[in-house]
Amino acid sequence: MNTLVAGGAGFLGSHLCKAFLERGDTVICVDNLVTGSPGNVETLAVDSRFHLVIHNIVEPLGKSEELQILLRSFPLHRICNFASPASPKAYQRLAVETLMVGSVGLKNLLDLAVETGARILQASTSEVYGDPEVHPQPESYWGHVNPNGPRSMYDESKRFAEALCAVYVAKYGVDLRTARIFNTYGPKMSPDDGRVVSTFICQALRSAPLTIFGDGTQTRSFCYVSDQVRGQLALLESDLTGPVNLGNQDEFTMLELAELVLELTGSSSTITSLPLPEDDPKQRRPDGTRASMELAWTPEIGLRAGLSRTIDWYRSSGFPLEP
Repeated sequence: MNTLVAGGAGFLGSHLCKAFLERGDTVICVDNLVTGSPGNVETLAVDSRFHLVIHNIVEPLGKSEELQILLRSFPLHRICNFASPASPKAYQRLAVETLMVGSVGLKNLLDLAVETGARILQASTSEVYGDPEVHPQPESYWGHVNPNGPRSMYDESKRFAEALCAVYVAKYGVDLRTARIFNTYGPKMSPDDGRVVSTFICQALRSAPLTIFGDGTQTRSFCYVSDQVRGQLALLESDLTGPVNLGNQDEFTMLELAELVLELTGSSSTITSLPLPEDDPKQRRPDGTRASMELAWTPEIGLRAGLSRTIDWYRSSGFPLEP
């Protein structure tokens, strides 16, 4: 198949590009490299079926002559939208850009899906549940989101994106799949992206204190990237409509995560506490019933094994560990 991956030079997008190439697809990777990196796809660029186009999808797709040539040469079967800053540090720095890519950028891709008849996969997020009052979170839960808070540019971007997708399905019959992605980690995470796994690992490797916000009892569920990609592919090729949670159902406190990182790195770092940020969710765990029953998908890699692989990658990647 011919597959376009918007945001394909980002952490998760680059892993997805690799998976598409491995199954034999021609891949058009579209990224403006604001949070993505050419280094994430440099090993893919040697494949003649991989094409990197540097373009911001908020701008009309027709403005990129290179992209238009590729679209004429490779009629699309699949469009995957992973084009958005995904870490709090990035989306708070790029607040307007985050809102625009979740609205105008997605509309441009949906219009392309209408034009080409391609199936589109929208990367949504567990952040649509906000600081949840229902636990674990099923797809039927509408969420508890502060529309004016410090995380709202990302939360509302993704919530609007789901609404826009629903309109395009109803009005134009777009063939859509929506993945609500829970915390995902693994190789290619930028060491300075501000997400908790990369932050803890890099702090431990440079023997700096691990910074926990609040008392460390808030929880998250962590999905290793290969499991996440496998779930994305299963959803993309399924007949499921409506949002589907994709995440690991094992739940850990931030203190448990920090202690495990210290154990696996052998670090002498201490653990220090900072005030809990406003609207930081107290708990987050997916109800994975739909993915398990209808996609036959469940994560296979536990946190200890996934962290070990991620730590090994940071040690061998040559990345500077300083923020």
